[in-house]
Amino acid sequence: MKLPARMPLMLLLITVTCHSLVFASEKENPRTKIGTNVGTLQFKDIRYLTRSLSDFKEPKAFVLVACNTTCPLVKRYLPKLKRLEQKYGPQGVQFLALHTGPNDSIREIAEFGIEHKIPFPNVQDIKSRSMQALGLERTPEVAVLDAQYQLRYRGRIDDQYRIGGSLPRATQNNLVDALEAVLKNEPVIVPETNVDGCTITPHNPQRDPKPVTYYADIEPLIKQHCVDCHRAGTEAPFALTTLKEVQNNGAMVAEVVNDQRMPPWYGGTSHAEFANHRSMSRKERTLVADWFLAGMPAGEEPDRPATVVSARSNEKWIIGEPDLKISMLETHTLPADGYIPYRYTVLPFIFPEDTWVSSIEIKPDNPSVVHHCNMAAVSLAKKWDESNFITGKVPGSGPTMLPEGLGILIPKGSALALQIHYTSTGKPEKCNISVGFKYVQGKVQKRYRFLIIKNTKFKIPPGTPHHEVSNSKTLDRDAHGIGLFAHMHLRGKDLSFRAHYPEGKNETLLVIPNYNFDWQIGYLWKDQRNFFPKGTRVEAIAHYDNSAFNPYNPDPTTSVRNGPQTYHEMMYAFFFYTYADERLDLAIDPKTGQAVK
Repeated sequence: MKLPARMPLMLLLITVTCHSLVFASEKENPRTKIGTNVGTLQFKDIRYLTRSLSDFKEPKAFVLVACNTTCPLVKRYLPKLKRLEQKYGPQGVQFLALHTGPNDSIREIAEFGIEHKIPFPNVQDIKSRSMQALGLERTPEVAVLDAQYQLRYRGRIDDQYRIGGSLPRATQNNLVDALEAVLKNEPVIVPETNVDGCTITPHNPQRDPKPVTYYADIEPLIKQHCVDCHRAGTEAPFALTTLKEVQNNGAMVAEVVNDQRMPPWYGGTSHAEFANHRSMSRKERTLVADWFLAGMPAGEEPDRPATVVSARSNEKWIIGEPDLKISMLETHTLPADGYIPYRYTVLPFIFPEDTWVSSIEIKPDNPSVVHHCNMAAVSLAKKWDESNFITGKVPGSGPTMLPEGLGILIPKGSALALQIHYTSTGKPEKCNISVGFKYVQGKVQKRYRFLIIKNTKFKIPPGTPHHEVSNSKTLDRDAHGIGLFAHMHLRGKDLSFRAHYPEGKNETLLVIPNYNFDWQIGYLWKDQRNFFPKGTRVEAIAHYDNSAFNPYNPDPTTSVRNGPQTYHEMMYAFFFYTYADERLDLAIDPKTGQAVK
């Protein structure tokens, strides 16, 4: 077939046009040039807060490493990056792991940092903005900035590890060369290098949301996950019981659900399932996001009687009407603002005999001012002692309610002491706290027990971003685990529970990768099916951030020791259990909670 004479000219025009389109596209999204001042950037830390490079105090240089939780090359380079941070951190170089995976949640990022023992901050890129500002294209590509946020180097760490193979040792130490030059205020001889690694998948907010309406899709999720707390008369800051209330807070609801900040859950994803797990699934989170992007449509209201969500009245008890109720003699008066030291009080009741209870509820008449309240059994001649801890009320927790056959023993002659942490609300407040008890009905077969794994001898140096404190205790009998609970203060960063079994096996029971002082949640196993043989050593490993980058740090310039106030620190890890072979067979008087003689 003979081609038309004009065909070569047409091909030339098409080729020129295509090249022009590509060139125009590259001009619209040019890669950031070396020497550009990229600014302070923005990202989210493991506490869900938006941060920037300006939150680091007077560093001489920054190393930002593009990461995600799946790239094998990232994992291979982490040991080397940790060694470099150990060398150059004291010289004023701030390392950051900038996570770019669009589906890596903040909790998963924090857990990745614990798994790989990364001592420097793990942060989440916000909609790929930092990655684009730095011109990063692959993981683990690095960007080096000077103190004025000028991009001085971009490229590989070195030439040792590559996709599909590696060298016995690096022949070019590109990152080290760049850092040495920046610290000496000299030009970087090779300011840009090619990178092997995983191509970065950018966040893509430009998607067509599915048709979602409030009544058909969102209201069931709100009822299942939110309304238990978000109603009148609770600690929650606003109610979510009607369409109007949800729409008024729609942007905030969409943000915290997308971040997985709400519903509150701080346990890691890679270990045992817990009965009280309350997170939304990815499908449910997508429904909330799509509904907000669509303008929060109501949809067709069902033809059914409106469900009335009642306030959690101060007169009603979650455990039901208590068999015994004790209230504080005094009502505490609280200031409008400022820090409120812990208050201690002894409830006006002494237990005349050993008493067995199955449910305990600590109930303030003004729940908005109580951050947490711990309760211990004490004799009148003895000071507060966590070893006699019974239960507590913390953000996100409900009352203690035991299954049939289990009982909490309150010893004869004990009084109950409360340790109360109040918070200010912006106006003067008052609060009185009552405690309600339900006695065991029928027989007690097992006593509810716990180990307190604590360390009170630590000293956290000033400015330290990742200080480890640990301790362990050993079970003296075969046991069935009930649950786990951790308590630290404002410098607490993460805490992990590990079981070291007598036959030599080790198991991680729980990782709390981004510990939150405001949400101290208990983690309850299902049906006490976790068996721990005699001799099992239960270890708790905690990390503390005493650096200026910790936004809640009272004073990063001081050493921190154990103490009761929030400007001190604590490391308390609770392991709740029963003896596996215990059969008490105690008949309990339902009117007194005492064993029938």
